[in-house]
Amino acid sequence: MHDIRTLRADPAAFDAAMARRGLPPVADDVLAHDAARRAAQTTAQEIQSRRNQLSKEIGQAKRQGGDSTALEAEAVALRGRLEALEAEATTAEQAQTSLLEALPNLLDAAVPEGMDESNNVVLHQQGEPARFEFTPKQHFELGEAWGLMDFAAAAKLAGARFTVLRGALARLERALGQYMLSLHVDEHGYSETSVPLLVNTPAVYGTGQLPKFAEDLFRTTDGRWLIPTAEVPLTNLVAGDILPEDALPLRFAALSACFRSEAGSAGRDTRGMLRQHQFGKVEMVAITAPDQSEDEHERMTRCAERVLTGLGLTWRRIMLCAGDTGFSASKTYDLEVWLPGQAAWREISSCSNCRDFQARRMGARFRPNDVKGTAYLHTLNGSGVAVGRALIAVLETHQQADGSVIIPEVLAPWMGGIARIG
Repeated sequence: MHDIRTLRADPAAFDAAMARRGLPPVADDVLAHDAARRAAQTTAQEIQSRRNQLSKEIGQAKRQGGDSTALEAEAVALRGRLEALEAEATTAEQAQTSLLEALPNLLDAAVPEGMDESNNVVLHQQGEPARFEFTPKQHFELGEAWGLMDFAAAAKLAGARFTVLRGALARLERALGQYMLSLHVDEHGYSETSVPLLVNTPAVYGTGQLPKFAEDLFRTTDGRWLIPTAEVPLTNLVAGDILPEDALPLRFAALSACFRSEAGSAGRDTRGMLRQHQFGKVEMVAITAPDQSEDEHERMTRCAERVLTGLGLTWRRIMLCAGDTGFSASKTYDLEVWLPGQAAWREISSCSNCRDFQARRMGARFRPNDVKGTAYLHTLNGSGVAVGRALIAVLETHQQADGSVIIPEVLAPWMGGIARIG
């Protein structure tokens, strides 16, 4: 959510910021509702002041035996006018909020211009795509050949975009999640957290998925929402709170199932596990003071990068351009991993600094040590990383000519002695 004072101070600059995301000017409309609300509230306050005065005059007239009929008639008329003004102010405020809550976050000045992923900027690459003496297979070709990756069984149970994993592949998926979570908790200082997979509407609103992206979510019959990422419950742990500055930063990590409807993705990545309705992910969330968030963003991204390096994968860091940066983010680094079977780079992690955008929606504040009053927190989130895509990358990167796959050594504590699948 945006601070209305930012629009009032410089409407043209606000519209220019939205134009970077390809949006039309909106400041005039927002400020028109804001002016209507403020005018109605000001007049209402004046009327309420007059009603208070009338109450005194009516009481005085009655005590002195005078006629208060005219005064009482004026009070009744003002009450009706006051109710109308309060309704007018509420309507204007709702219209203003409706506009503001549909607008994405202001972008960091460092975010490159551009309207789609073709304008994203590669900042760093770790390693070079491996050369194979054979034609590398895609993950689903390997998994189906072993009989351990079953899309037909999943379709029978739940339809398209689900997968059944068996045996060593199911264990590999579990090992990846445990490796990532243990790394972030034991070495990166995140607090392990187990969160609900169902959340209420205020929680999904707070992190910015609602109201604009409702079609991307699954909703239960009792009005709850299946989480699209553990970012939602983790970030909302501080909703409505006022934290002492000394408690910051807070760092949470969770391994959870995630659920996405994949609305609008018909025909994209229909083979294999790349785009699923249900998948596992280790999520990192940080809650910081404003002057900490830039450093925290870099730190969080390096934590995700370490996961990929530990798995022996080739990866690169991307800064997303203006048109590709997510709704709630001010700046986003994507990590892409090289998939030899596809001969393509694919996203495996996204780390974003949302600054105070989500905190305003959630009412999450902190109390600075040396300043009176409170200020909004900054929130950050990052994949650390997507488990299914890590499994894909491990299979395709570490495959051998005989059709087997060597398991990275870092996963050994969770693989029960399995060093190769195939």
